[in-house]
Amino acid sequence: LSAPFRQALTERGLTWAVGIPFKQKVYAADVAMIFPVAGHGRPRRRHIPDVKSMAAQAMLEKAQWRTVSWRRGTKGRLSARFAAVRVRVADGPPQRIRDMGAQHLPGEEVWVIGEHRSTGERKYYLSNLPADTPLKQIAGAIKARWVCEQAHQQLKEELGLDHFEGRSWTGLHRHALMTMIAYAFLQSRRLKQAGGGKKNPRPAAPTEPTRRQASHPHRARAAA
Repeated sequence: LSAPFRQALTERGLTWAVGIPFKQKVYAADVAMIFPVAGHGRPRRRHIPDVKSMAAQAMLEKAQWRTVSWRRGTKGRLSARFAAVRVRVADGPPQRIRDMGAQHLPGEEVWVIGEHRSTGERKYYLSNLPADTPLKQIAGAIKARWVCEQAHQQLKEELGLDHFEGRSWTGLHRHALMTMIAYAFLQSRRLKQAGGGKKNPRPAAPTEPTRRQASHPHRARAAA
């Protein structure tokens, strides 16, 4: 819900994907700012959008939905139905627009994404990924949030991220950094152990001298 948060991420050159409520207002990507002609009263001084904003859910109703799989889980491929449309999110400065009262003007051009899960649950997101990004990559970026949430949970439960009792930003920064270093070390050890080798490795093919010894065991004993 925090427009300043999203805008600050963009200002730092970061790519982001965030969850939003279905009623988040957005404009069509080709929205134009026009100068309204006043029929009566004082002349208008500010431009307004030439179309109304609408909820993210309504924007995606007529979009093309398709099934996308973003990765393989423990029970097989993970998939859901996704749709994505380029929009301009309504998080610009507020301004009175005709008889609609104060409305947020068009802001940054982003993706609005909808997800229909097999359980019937529906989710909505915004992302500032480039306009030519494939839908599968968009879905993968959205689902990467689960990895971040898991890491944050483990940092708190296993490594004491939530045990900081200082009062300075520097102290908090150092505490978070040390827990992240510890987490990265433990993850590297876990992955190394998991990929240390196959449970039933295939025996290596015998070399030529070994084959000859197997076919002539008395020669092998004599050589020994």
